[in-house]
Order: sequence, then structure tokens, then C-alpha cells
Amino acid sequence: MSNGFINRNQRHIIERIIVKGTLVLDTPTCLGSGDADGATDLILLRDSKEDKALLMGSSIAGALRNYLREYRNGYGAIEESLLFGGLRSDEEGEQSPLIVNDALSRENIKVELRDSVKINSVTRTADPGPKYDLELLEAGTKFDLYFELLIDAENNKEQLVRELAIALQGLERGEISIGTKKRRGFGRAHVEEWQVWEFDMTNPNKRLQWLTLDRDWAKSYAELPNIGKSIETALKVQLDAKDKRDRLFITATFTLATPLLIRSGQASSDKSPDVVHLKSRRNGELKPVISGTSLAGVLRHRAERIINTINKNPCIVEDIFGSDLGKDKNQQAKASRLIVNESVIKETTDLVQNRIAIDRFTGGALHGALFNEQPVFACDQTEFDLEIELRNPKDNEIGLLLLLLKDLWTGDLPVGGTSSIGRGRLQGKHATITLRREQQDKISTISQSTPNESLVLINTESLEKFVAALYEEVIE
Repeated sequence: MSNGFINRNQRHIIERIIVKGTLVLDTPTCLGSGDADGATDLILLRDSKEDKALLMGSSIAGALRNYLREYRNGYGAIEESLLFGGLRSDEEGEQSPLIVNDALSRENIKVELRDSVKINSVTRTADPGPKYDLELLEAGTKFDLYFELLIDAENNKEQLVRELAIALQGLERGEISIGTKKRRGFGRAHVEEWQVWEFDMTNPNKRLQWLTLDRDWAKSYAELPNIGKSIETALKVQLDAKDKRDRLFITATFTLATPLLIRSGQASSDKSPDVVHLKSRRNGELKPVISGTSLAGVLRHRAERIINTINKNPCIVEDIFGSDLGKDKNQQAKASRLIVNESVIKETTDLVQNRIAIDRFTGGALHGALFNEQPVFACDQTEFDLEIELRNPKDNEIGLLLLLLKDLWTGDLPVGGTSSIGRGRLQGKHATITLRREQQDKISTISQSTPNESLVLINTESLEKFVAALYEEVIE
């Protein structure tokens, strides 16, 4: 028995590094529990003792591991990481030296409800089945993150710390989203500040300090040796790793050419109009937003229309926007490679409009069909930013996104509901198109101060080649 105990493969830990950070949600976040017994189809994961949101350590670790792999090797690359141990498929894989704790929200849960529905691309009406609602955490919710890195005598400390810094830098910069529907604008977050302890476990005094360390967030941080807004500063490491991810970024500033109405499924009060525009809380105030789900649906339907007009080949659309199993059970589901973020509309005016349905037989008002709507209207300072990212972009896919941007820019592609009565038209003001390939950025810009002025184009010669690649690929 004693010989077996002595010969066990144990880790000889010589140092422990504890990292804490304050995670702040920038957009509503869906931390679904998977429990169907609730008032909504997908309810939030809650702590069993307090009415606080629970962010699982496994979710945090998975997001960090995925980010580190993609950052160092590119999208779809094989993972090679010392920080997170062996793969699940590797029976002889090493245990991860990084401990990631569950995180609780600092305050009680503040819920935001969202309705979602699938729109038929042919009829442009809601499909009868896919209607569901979600519980979301409000933007501004804070979580206390806790990580502990175990340095083994046989491990490379410098490599472990460097990999940890790269992964946590993704949280710091807001490049790692959490929860579900991350590619439709939910779950965006950033870390405000880092706190780091380092304990030499070969020193008896340091071991005692580690054992007696007060891990309560409510206490003072006076004993912390390293505090910083940058994880590089807090961990005392300088990162020189190159970002291997190939991506296309489109950031465009728009204004409203006509009123906009994206229906909200929740009325703010009993005296609210029958239909109100979707709003989300930012910094304690309700702000009108364009949801990522609505914009992605609009873009997908127009992309299908463009491709069907050319050659009726929807493969490129599914490659970009993803696909589910559908009716063909043998078809493999694809995740969307297009990330569409939620946009906050600045400086708008809310006006209530009364409407009534007309009886097509008599030509008079339909009895009992009086209703009112509250879309958002533009004023002089109204504008918002649309942010789109495509991972591993191909030339023909870039060309398709440029055509979609053109349709949004000119108002030919309306966003939201009631577009048949003139709502949802946008007007582009400025767009920055950044193509990152082989760690180099190619940037093009498009500007137009007013609809009557000409476009100002900078470094846009290559954009026409992408559109030409779309036509050549589809025709072939």
C-alpha cells in the first residue's frame, strides 16, 4: 500500500498564481439552464441559495480555451496548449494546470425578456412553429472571476503564464463572448481590472499566506502585489504572439431615413401602445436597439434572394449564415461564421401612430381593429453603428457581404417590421471595411455625408474584385 502511494503520479507544485477580474456585460446575455420548467422557453441559470446569476467555470474555461486555440493557430486549427491540458479524446492527456471557478453576479438578477421567431424567406411571415422567448441578463451585470494557475516543477512557467495572458487578454478586450447566441450580439463582455497574487510554494511563509488569503471580494485589495487594467501589466509579461485569425470586419455608421419598428414582445406598462420598438437597458436607461437576430435575418433573406437571382445555389448562404438539420436528417448542421452585433440607436424620438385595418370587401374600417404603434423616429443627431464580422472569409463571400452593405446603405433593404408601409429604411454615412489575412490588415473606407452628395472612397479598388469573384463562383 505504501509503495503504491509513493509511486503515484503526483504533481510537484512549486508556485501558485491567483488572478481575479471584474467581468462586465456589455450586451444582454443568455446563460440558459436548459430547464424547461419556467415561465419562458429558456430561463437563466441561478444560484441555488441566492437570486443571483450563475456563470459556470466550465463555460468560462471553454471560451478561453477556444479563444487561445484560434488566436495562436487560426480558425479550425488543431489545438496545442499546455495551459488547458489534454483533449477530451486523449485518454492519456495531462490535467489542466488552470483552475477556473464558478462566478456569481454581484447583484440579484435583473431580467430582460426577448421574443424570437423564424421568418419564412419566401412569404416573409413568421413560421408557425419556431416561436420562443428568452430570459437575458441585463447589460451592466458584473461577475467576479477567479483563476488559479498551478506551476509544476516539470512545466514551463513562462509558457503557461504567456498562454494565460493571451487567453485573459481576450476577455479584457471584449473579444470573448459568453452564453448562447454569441454570434448574434448576445454575451459581449469585458474585464475592468485585474488583481494578481503570486505564491512561491517552496517558501513556508508564502504557503501560509496562500492558505490564509482572504478570497472574499468584499475585502480590501491592500495586500495585492499586482493590480492593473492590463493583464500584461498585472502578470508582468510582454506578449508578442501574433493573431493568426483571418477575419473580415465591417463597421458602418447609419442614420434612419424612415421610422423604424422592431417589435418588442414585452410592454413596459399597461398604458403602453399595442406595439413598441425593442429597447434594452444601457447604463440604467432604456435605449432603442437593433438586435443582432433581426439584422442577421434580414441579411440572410436578402443574400438568398441575390444568390437565387444569379443561379439558385444556396450553398454560399449556408456557409456564411449556418444551417440546422431541417427536414434532411442526414444534413450536418453548420454554425454561423458571420457575427452580427447588437446596435444601440442614439438620439431618437418616440411618437405614437394610430392605425386601423380596412375591410377589403366594404372598403370601410374593420370593426375592432384599431391599434397603435410606437416606432422610433430620427432627429438631427440620430445614428448607430452596425458591426459585422466574418471568420475565414473567401473572396466570393466578401463580395456577397459588400452587396448586402450596399443595399442597406441605399435604403433598398429595410430592417424590422412594417416595411411595406415605408418603415425601416437606413441611410449610410461612413463604413470601414477591414480584411485581415496573414496577420496583415487591408482597410477601405466609404463615406457619404448626405444622400445628395457623392460617395468618398478610399482604397476600394480591391472591393470590385470580390464582387466579381462572387459572380464567377456562382456561375461556375
